[in-house]
Amino acid sequence: MSAYTTNEMMTVAAARRLTNTDVTFVGIGLPSKAANLARLTHAPDVTLIYESGPIGAKPNVLPLSIGDGELAETADTVVPTGEIFRYWLQGGRIDIGFLGAAQVDKFGNINTTVIGDYNAPKVRLPGAGGAPEIAGSAKKVFIILKQGHRTFVDKLAFITSVGHGEGGDHRQRLGLPGAGPVAIITDLCIMEPEEGSNEFIVTSIHPGVTREQIIENTGWAIRFADVVAETAVPEAHELEALRALEERTAIAHGQKSGDE
Repeated sequence: MSAYTTNEMMTVAAARRLTNTDVTFVGIGLPSKAANLARLTHAPDVTLIYESGPIGAKPNVLPLSIGDGELAETADTVVPTGEIFRYWLQGGRIDIGFLGAAQVDKFGNINTTVIGDYNAPKVRLPGAGGAPEIAGSAKKVFIILKQGHRTFVDKLAFITSVGHGEGGDHRQRLGLPGAGPVAIITDLCIMEPEEGSNEFIVTSIHPGVTREQIIENTGWAIRFADVVAETAVPEAHELEALRALEERTAIAHGQKSGDE
């Protein structure tokens, strides 16, 4: 088995959670990479939807943004953005919302707005986009991001997109449909909500990663499931498909020449 990076492990682990029949609302960046890897490997018929309107997008290279022409050109159809949200998402037709985040807390709430005080932020982030609606209305939500003290925080500076709120049945009391976040996939492990509390706990650790590393890179007192699995290593065909996708993307976006 060829060597792999922690980022590749994260992407492969996230891709594996999608099935062939899922209708998936995809965020740009890591979610898009994982969703397209799933499409190129075990889930060729997965339906990828982006908030700009493409349904059934099959990009040959990863999009730079939701407005990337590659999405519309490879889609089964393109509809108005309002229809994506009103008919597909709020109509209960999205199986999986696949989101990234700048920060996440123990209940799967997401911050993509500011770091620091809202009125005088240390960092102003890209903002909400469609993520609040996706997090609120998709049947299930997957979150993918690299793990560290700056990203896994005890208290978010700003809640952009709600997960399980304050835990327990808070999401239901808010009147939000769907199960909310059901998995957080990182470069170290996979977390899932504990039954009852809906606090995210570690259920699978990536090969070579220790519990101490996970504890050190989490801003709250992370807990582990009674039975913790070891994530299966990336298979050769998964790595080949991922690396080829990244290579095509780099060439298409001018990051390297086709002769390199």
